[in-house]
Amino acid sequence: MRGRVRLGRRTKELAARLQPQEIAVIAHEDLDAVAAAGLVEAGAAAVINAHASLTCRYPNLGPRLLHEHGVPLLDSVGEEIFQLLQDGDLVEIQGRKVLKDGQVIAVGTIVTGHMIERRAELAKLNLPRELEKFVGNTLEYAAREKDVILGRIEFPPLPVDCSGKAVVVVVRGVGYRQDLQVLAPFIQEAGPILMGVDGGADALLQAGYRPHIIIGDMDSVTDVALRSGAQLVAHAYPDGRCPSAQRLTRLGLDFHVVAAPGTSEDLALLLAHDKGAELIVLVGSHSNMIDFLEKGRPGMASTLLTRLKIGPILLDAKKVSDLYRPKTAFGALPLVLAALIPILLFMGLASPWRHFLRLLWLQLRLIAGWL
Repeated sequence: MRGRVRLGRRTKELAARLQPQEIAVIAHEDLDAVAAAGLVEAGAAAVINAHASLTCRYPNLGPRLLHEHGVPLLDSVGEEIFQLLQDGDLVEIQGRKVLKDGQVIAVGTIVTGHMIERRAELAKLNLPRELEKFVGNTLEYAAREKDVILGRIEFPPLPVDCSGKAVVVVVRGVGYRQDLQVLAPFIQEAGPILMGVDGGADALLQAGYRPHIIIGDMDSVTDVALRSGAQLVAHAYPDGRCPSAQRLTRLGLDFHVVAAPGTSEDLALLLAHDKGAELIVLVGSHSNMIDFLEKGRPGMASTLLTRLKIGPILLDAKKVSDLYRPKTAFGALPLVLAALIPILLFMGLASPWRHFLRLLWLQLRLIAGWL
């Protein structure tokens, strides 16, 4: 394979700059699914990783996703690749070798389907140890952060009124496209407040919606989204440092700063709750240990505390589209029941009911469409 390279140590940022049919050169240990999806969407011809994409620490999904989409992955070529190449250089990949001007400059390991399966098995054997560390970190940080998250974070006044309304919080996680498609009738009928978490703002724009609020550290959201007219809330560290302030100031944009521990996703949920949202629908969320390990977090303390605080008004739309694939009319019955049960539970725990009835009607319509 021959092509021009594009280099980036932060895969998410590289994906935004990558041109179709370029070769992505990354430095990403345990390549995660969201980063890999970004490379696929950008049209990467191949991926060269300076580090190991599969360390067997846990079953990360990025290499599998690249393999399923036919994107070759050359692994563990070494950090020197970033000194030997520049953006736009023409290289050739011959088996395990990377050549520039006919000279071998790096040698790596070809990631095959067999390797992915074998290392996934080894990673599963390591999961109990990772789970023990993950739970320990979660409990330790929960003890530190409980007063802040369960107390009251000082959010700025916003012109966008969430009180008594449904809020759809979009994170650009695995499955966000399908979730947004399933929620399209609900968004059209209920007219909820749309909140993008970093790259989730671009996900909303791609789906044909304009975000009302963009919140996060602004490291994976485009300038186009930032200039869309949404209210901008920059997530700062608890000590007040705000990495995104320089970028937003350079763009000449007005923004608010909120200092808080945890993830930007958690902060978005807490903002919607603080502003009186009646229902919060979360799209593309991170909700399990693998999600958080892929995100580079050793625990999920803030997420646990956030969900405890918000309670029954939170509806997680992750993988909701999987509910709507019955093979026969008879097979749809358990799916109807599966759709009804969570809605009825939510209706029993929160009021008013109109948004939940809309969701119920949406699910029944979608199921009926497959009969």
